[in-house]
Amino acid sequence: MSATSTTANQRSERAAQAGTALLYGIFGLLLFGPLAFGAVEPWSIFLMEAGSAALFLLWIAKQVLEGEMKIRWNPLFLPMAVFGLLILSQLLFRGSAYPHDTASLALLYFSYAMLCFLAGQTLLRSSQARSLAVVFSLYGAALASFSLIQGISSSGKLYWWRVPRNGGWIYGPYVNHNHYAGLMEMLVPIPLVLSLTRLASSKTRAAAAAVAAVMVGTIFLSGSRGGMLAIVAELLILAVLLIKQKRGLRTAIGIGVFLVIVVGLLAWVGGGELNKRLATVGPTHSEISSDIRHYINHDGLKMFLKRPVLGWGLGTFPVVYPQFRTFYTNFFVNQAHNDYLQLLVEMGLLGFGTMLWFLLTLYNRAIKKMGHWTSEISGAVTLACVLGLSGILVHSAVDFNMQIPANAALFYVLCTIAASEPFAQPGRKRRVARSKPPEGVLAAPQDLQQPATNF
Repeated sequence: MSATSTTANQRSERAAQAGTALLYGIFGLLLFGPLAFGAVEPWSIFLMEAGSAALFLLWIAKQVLEGEMKIRWNPLFLPMAVFGLLILSQLLFRGSAYPHDTASLALLYFSYAMLCFLAGQTLLRSSQARSLAVVFSLYGAALASFSLIQGISSSGKLYWWRVPRNGGWIYGPYVNHNHYAGLMEMLVPIPLVLSLTRLASSKTRAAAAAVAAVMVGTIFLSGSRGGMLAIVAELLILAVLLIKQKRGLRTAIGIGVFLVIVVGLLAWVGGGELNKRLATVGPTHSEISSDIRHYINHDGLKMFLKRPVLGWGLGTFPVVYPQFRTFYTNFFVNQAHNDYLQLLVEMGLLGFGTMLWFLLTLYNRAIKKMGHWTSEISGAVTLACVLGLSGILVHSAVDFNMQIPANAALFYVLCTIAASEPFAQPGRKRRVARSKPPEGVLAAPQDLQQPATNF
């Protein structure tokens, strides 16, 4: 009996260790992507695909150690599965204009799906969410600081040593400044929401606000007009939410300090150059103009009308587009510069409808969890996810962040977190909740007070 008990304890301990490795492996892989130039090159794409497969095998090993198969359902899994079946039908019934590209991108999408599934099975407790919020805030601060320094130096090289083969407008670790902005749009709400909650001490909230301000400042300094539009949309959504909740003077002061830091940073570093970037795109950078974007959109609609139901095939836009192009350019048009249009072209109405189903399910689930975001970690995390996702969805109307693996992977995992069940609370909080008297029964004042939670 003693030997059996010892073996069971060892298996339980190994399962717990596997769970910890799994949690930080998933989010470590997500943080790796942006540092590898957005994971757009074959070697980094391979690492993301192989990494997600290895993590899935680790999850299976964890289930074996625990002696049972436990799967936590997420409502987003259903539209994701339907989207996968649409891709499979393009391959099986020769609906793709270039099956090789469709199959290659399908593998990448499968790795996104595995990361979403694993995040849904692993990120279960509020303590885990708190730790990851700290990690992502520090990561965002470090990346913004690096990008700020690199932007000031104007070296024209990634990490001061690598020159992009096809040029670009470098900002941070990205060849394209718009994609750096897309990443920051998803990261900024994490420290920003934290600074407005009661889930941390006043010093921690002040530090989080400063971090968010620096991150927002780099979006403007990157020169991405789509990023500027997206972050303004996020701040407007947050402002409307705060007005509805009638937050007090302390919140107003905090927002004021946040804006002062942002404006001060922009004035100090950006100066007159920022005004030029706000007005137009500098001629020294390789950037698709607004006129060319208009032509691409017009041509893309013609492509969609040729195959409106199931599209030309996932990942085939750059292959098919040349025969529809109506203008001359030296640029290789590899993306539609509009994620919604590209989805219509490649996946047709069925794929676009699946995307709408996905987003409606996401927001319907997320809104129900955000009621007490100032005092509950589940609500705060959900709000941060919703703000970041809303920002990049706005940006996607004028750019192609969803075609960048690092940004797309983070987007889909944040969607999964926002639509998941609320996080499990610590035992003490559950006991406090159970000890509350039923409605209509008066309680002693000490029973009505919630203990403060330190971040």
